[in-house]
Order: sequence, then C-alpha cells, then structure tokens
Amino acid sequence: MAYKIDNAIVKKDIAGNLTLIDPDNVFEDEDAFIAVKSDDLITIQLLINGILKNDFKSWRELGVVPETDPLKSLFVRLGYSKEDIANMLKDL
Repeated sequence: MAYKIDNAIVKKDIAGNLTLIDPDNVFEDEDAFIAVKSDDLITIQLLINGILKNDFKSWRELGVVPETDPLKSLFVRLGYSKEDIANMLKDL
C-alpha cells in the first residue's frame, strides 16, 4: 500500500500574489500552508513508502550525509538505480 501526502499547487503570479490550485478541495478549511518543491514532495513520498515497506538497501552504509546534499540524493546514495526509482514511482 502506497502512502500519499495530500497536496495542492501554490502558484505565484508576476505581482507576487499566491493562488491555491486545489481541485479536490483537500485544503478548503485550512488557514495555513507549506510550500514544497514538487520534486522534493515526490522524494518525501518515496522515502515514506520505502520506510513503510522497510525497503531500503542499507542505511548504515550511508555514513555521514552532508546537510548541503539535496534530499533526492539519498536514493542514489542508497544504491537505487533509475529503474528502481521508476518502479517506486509507479506505486504512487
């Protein structure tokens, strides 16, 4: 079973005004939102699914991960191939 994070799109126009694009009205009663880049959101969802499945190949081999490394680099550091990640994306 895949875990899904409720999400919507926050769009900023030229004047800096923000518009919430939420076709399913998931956030209709919410007063505050957090904006996350779409590739980071997908990475977070994949990480959660990997943790829930206990599917990670070897966290111990990671060693110290520099704080400056992007979150999405964890999959490469964990030894996942592009094909592995593509298969995980199919679960979303």
